[in-house]
Formats: sequence, C-alpha cells, structure tokens
Amino acid sequence: MKHWEETREDLIFSLDIGTRTIIGIVGEYTEDEKFKILAYTIKEHNRRNMYDGQIHDIEGVTKIVKEIKKDLEEKIDAPLKRVSIAAAGRALKTYKIKVEQFCDSLSEISKRTIEALELEAVQRAQEEINAQDSNKSFKYYSIGYSVVDYFLDDNKMEKLEEHRGEKIGVELLATFLPQVVIESLYSVISKVGLEVGSITLEPIAAINVAIKEELRLLNLALVDIGAGTSDIAITKDGHIISYAMTSTAGDEITERLAKAYLLDFNNSEKLKVELSQKDEHEFTDVLGISYKMSTTEIVDNIFDIIEKIAIEISERILEYNGKAPSAVFLVGGSSQMPRLKETLAEKLGIPKERVAIRDTTFIENIEGLEDIKGPDMITPIGIAMEGIQDKYRNFLKVLFNGEEVRIFNTENIKVSDILVLTGFNPRKLIPERGEDFIYYIDGKKRIIKGENGTSPEILVNGKLANLKTALQDKDVVAIVPGIKGKTKIPYLYDCIVRDKIISLNKEEVNLIRTIKVNGKVIEENIQLKMGDSIEIEEIKDIDSLLKYLDRDYNINDLLINGKKIENNYCLKNGDLITTKEDKKSINLIVNGEDKTIVFDKEEFIFVDIFNYINFDLSAIKGKLVLKTNGKEAEYMEPLKDGDKLEIYWE
Repeated sequence: MKHWEETREDLIFSLDIGTRTIIGIVGEYTEDEKFKILAYTIKEHNRRNMYDGQIHDIEGVTKIVKEIKKDLEEKIDAPLKRVSIAAAGRALKTYKIKVEQFCDSLSEISKRTIEALELEAVQRAQEEINAQDSNKSFKYYSIGYSVVDYFLDDNKMEKLEEHRGEKIGVELLATFLPQVVIESLYSVISKVGLEVGSITLEPIAAINVAIKEELRLLNLALVDIGAGTSDIAITKDGHIISYAMTSTAGDEITERLAKAYLLDFNNSEKLKVELSQKDEHEFTDVLGISYKMSTTEIVDNIFDIIEKIAIEISERILEYNGKAPSAVFLVGGSSQMPRLKETLAEKLGIPKERVAIRDTTFIENIEGLEDIKGPDMITPIGIAMEGIQDKYRNFLKVLFNGEEVRIFNTENIKVSDILVLTGFNPRKLIPERGEDFIYYIDGKKRIIKGENGTSPEILVNGKLANLKTALQDKDVVAIVPGIKGKTKIPYLYDCIVRDKIISLNKEEVNLIRTIKVNGKVIEENIQLKMGDSIEIEEIKDIDSLLKYLDRDYNINDLLINGKKIENNYCLKNGDLITTKEDKKSINLIVNGEDKTIVFDKEEFIFVDIFNYINFDLSAIKGKLVLKTNGKEAEYMEPLKDGDKLEIYWE
C-alpha cells in the first residue's frame, strides 16, 4: 500500500452517492478564489445498494466509496482524510398542514402570536409524519417550511399582523428529513476511514451551483431528474421556500424502453443515455432481432412515459409553489431526455424557453471542467462548493434551557428549529391573559376579562432574540417565561347599581330593595368570589311601587316627568312622579306646532316657554322676534290656552 508523508489540508473531496452511480470529485481552492478540479471518478453500483437515494446495503456502498477514494488518491498522489457529502433530496418528506387557534378578539394579532402559530403547525406536521411512518424508529427533523395561506375567522388573509379576530389559522408546507439517512451516510464514511468535513442536502448543493444567489430573488424551480426520483427545489425572494419530489424519473424511461424493444436493463439504460447524444441507433433485442431507428422514432414510441414524468413534475411544482414559476432549470442525467423540457413547459403553461437544462458550462469560478460537461455533475460540484464555504458543519450543538440539543445543520438553523425538535409548546410564547372573572346577575352570566400578561422572552447567549434568530454552534438558548395576567376581582358595587332613586310627590324612594349574593342578603360592598350569583330585588313598575308604599293613587291621575304614564313603563333612576292635581297644563301653538305644557306655577308667562322648546338664545343671529297672536309679546306676559306664539331671528 502506498504511504504519503503528509496530508494536504487544502484538498476538497466531495461524494455524490446516488441511486445508479457514485461520483467523487477532488479539487483545491486557488488564491484567485476559484475552485480547481484536480480529478474525478464515476462508478456504478453493481447491484441495488440504493433505493430512491437511500442507502440500503451499507457494505455494498462502502466498497464502491473505497474504490473511488483509492482511485482519486492515486490520481492526485495524495491521501484523502475528509469528505463533503449530501443527504438525498428524495429522502425529504414534505407535509401540508392547516392549524387554527382561537385568540383574544380585543387585542391586535402580534408577530409573536403568528410565529407561535406557524411553529405549532410545524410541530403538528412532524408528529403526524412520525405517526404515519411504519418504522417507528425513524425520527424526522424539520429543515424548513413555507406558508401557503393565513386565515382570519375562516377568511384567507395575506397578513395577520395588527388585525383583530376570534380565530386565526395557517396552512403551510413543512419539510422533514429522516435521521436514518444521516446515520447511514456517516456509517459508510466512517467505514472507509474518512471524516465528514461538511454535510448538506443535495437540492441545496445543486441549487447553489445551478442558480446564482442573485437569481433566487425570482420565483424559480430547480428539478434534479435522477434515476429513482425527480427532486424539486423552489426559490423565491432570495430563499429556498420548499422542496418536493416525484417517484418517476430516469428508471421509468429505462423500463419503458425495455418493454417496448425487449431489451435487458443494461442495454435499455445505454439506449436511454444515447437518445440525447445521437440521431440514429442500432441495437439488438433479447431474441436477437436487430433494430435501426432514429431518436425521433424511439421518442415518439415512448412519449407516454416522458409526458407522465413531465405531468408529475409540473403537478408537484404547482402544488408547492401555488402557481407556475418564472423559469425551471433541469439538472441530473435524465434531464437530457429529448422532448422532456418542452413537454414540461407545456404542462406548466410557460414559454418553452423558460425551461432550460443547466450543465457545468454555466458554473462560474471553477477550473478543470473540460471533461465534466453534463448536468449530472452539477450536484457533486455543488457538494464540493459547500465544503469550501464550510456553511454546513455536520450537526450544531445548542444548549437549550440547560439541556444539550444536537440538530442537523441545514441552510439556516433558527430558534424555531430547536423548539420544533424539542417539542416546546409554542403557545407558551404567547402572553397569557389572566383568567376571566365570571359572575351572575339574576341568572345572566357576566364576564370581566383578565388583564394582559407579559410576553415570554427568548434569549440567545443572554441577548434578546426571536424565533427567526439564526443559531451557531454552541449557542445558548433560553426561554424566560412571561408573567400571567391577573384576574380582575371586583367588589359588589363595581358590578351593580346600588341606588335607583325616584320621587313620588317629592318623597324619595330607592327602587333597589335587597341585594343577595348566593342567596344571602348583603348590605356591604363585599369583594366577590368567582362564580358568585347576585340577585337584585327591585321595584320595576308603578303598580309595584304603589303596592309597596301602600298608596291608593289611581294610575290615571299620575304623571311621570310631567307626561301621561304609558303602559308597561319601567321605572328609571331619577323619575319624577306627580299627581295631576299638583300640576297645571296649557295648550299653545308654538311656531305652528301644537304643544301641551305641564307646569306647577300659578301662571305660565311668555318667558317660561324657553324651558320647553329647543331655541338657542346664547348665539345671537340677528334681531329676536317674539309675538303672541300676531302681536309683539312681552317677556312677562301671561299666556292662556290656545295662544299662538312666534319666536324667530330676523
């Protein structure tokens, strides 16, 4: 075995462990900030070591990785100790979920409340994914989510912040990665005698090479069409907003060719690859029959499966993006299938120029690409680039509320990711209003709302933070609970009217007779207890009043506030009740309107009329005209029934 005297720390080694092939690349980062590829190796699995991007035969994969490692070490004449790897995007699970909760309609909806609602939805999605998985030993971790819609009182809303309502909701797409995928990758790397230098997700690696960061402000979709699946990543506003996948990809085309022309798998795979490279093809089926056909003829014959792949990819993009994106970039070996990109454009309803195959010719600041051209090399180069940038440091270790938490480091670990992982109840992040005080008056429920509580605080390394705060390795995260609001406990007289006074011929009477609390007569202003029942015995009408006072007045002889008593009149505080004998009345015509005025003076004079009509004397608007029966009137002039008064400004 060859031995090297020293290890080159500047070497970047990346592995793309795929369903059909494993690709290894070694390069170095030059002084002019370019990545120079020194060597690469591609080896196919000799048996089904992988299913849909997930390692099933660890020993089988380990054997091939050892061969790649040895081959690359010989090519560069240096040992390899550290490798950058990626978890397959096809292992991701994306789950759509809607969560609703009731809220305080008196308070504005805060940003903290919305974030807590989103966090609860992600946690619920994680619980449901873990519950659905037949292998209960699998543990799924959240690696991101995107909001589809907000809801306020069952109506769709673009934003919830600062609105008021009784019920809020959110529908979102949450993406998860099973821990077993990471563990199997680590197992292979360990058996080969390598260390994991960095780890990322394949869709992230691919998109970071295929779509420059400044382009991610656009709504774009990247589709990596491999052998087992087609992986989708969608960007918007500078971020990857969601991941998706379909279970139809290159193997579907291989199998379709095998059935159409009676080919074994290897010859069918070879023909599939050559469809994007040549116009004419010669091959022999398992019966020994030879064929000579054009690419157009073959593609026409198997177009149904090409269309099926395009339909499923377009449906996934529309489902997770909500609409057609601005453009679609295709990578992966099977992306080169003739007519696939045009059919995908048609199914998405976008111009065919907006669906493009992304190969290595688009990559900037990389040397040594002369022999590496195809779109299948995008992901391994992306994994290497992630290793250079060192953005994905295996797992982060974070101290959360005094306990160490390890989390797989994806693109941007936030406080909310730790809360999802640990199962922290997001409702504990919302200020807790004090308990409502409930009491009853004459059997009717009354509520005094509790006081608002103080907001819990999120601290990162002792500094105030929020759910969106990005985390680094060894950060210390703590949740300082808020203080629950107080319950407002009232006194009896805060809840009832203690006195309701009326006057009967100048005699004052309190209509409130007795006040009972829980059946006991109370005469003091006591502090109430939760659930107390208050009963008020009250004189409510004239009949009851006369009976209580033992008066034999005829109701028809009584006036209330100078007017005739109406049927079913309910007594009110301050009512003045008099007998008709104590009052005098006069019928006048004031500015053309008939008026009956009740008074208690010896005589009614002209100036008294201003106490019974709405006429503002304080704002002078000209000369005041006063007339009685068409003649100029005097202020102190006595009036009699039927007099016609005129009062106006001239």
